[in-house]
Amino acid sequence: MAEKNEEIIDEKETFDATDIDPKTVENQEVEEEMITDEMTELKQNLGEAKDKYLRLYAEFENFKRRNIKERSDTFKRAAQDTMTAVLPILDDFDRAKANAEKDEETAKIFNEGVGLIVQKLHTVLKGKGLEVMETEAGTDFDPDRHEAVAELPMGDEMKGKIIDTTDKGYTLNGVIIRHAKVVVGA
Repeated sequence: MAEKNEEIIDEKETFDATDIDPKTVENQEVEEEMITDEMTELKQNLGEAKDKYLRLYAEFENFKRRNIKERSDTFKRAAQDTMTAVLPILDDFDRAKANAEKDEETAKIFNEGVGLIVQKLHTVLKGKGLEVMETEAGTDFDPDRHEAVAELPMGDEMKGKIIDTTDKGYTLNGVIIRHAKVVVGA
């Protein structure tokens, strides 16, 4: 066995660089270049795929957030049609109350019966997010909150100011569902 080992060592010592075929070395260099190019291309493709994935993930997250917000807004405004249909009834109750208050005895009867119903109705609707927009006479006219139904010639101090409110304005969860109808000084 020692003789075999010596033969192997002798073979290694007698290795000559001229025994290498130049074509084989050239083929190996070409293969190494091809592998390097292929690895570079694969790394570039991986980077592009990772970038696409991250962009798609971010876009999906934005979509989910937007969808949740839209769904929340839809639920908040789901009752808007019903509330808008009830508003003329509230106006009629308010007018009836204003007429009843002209006579003391009628006001007492109204407040004991119908007044309690009106108060409950207002409380329930307020609990659902309905708010009355306050419009006081003498305040500035705001076209974003008010709808001018008439203009009355007034002095300079009342020009552009609210004179009277014909119909109250309402908001539902902070969104105007009906503008206040007002008379404005001209």
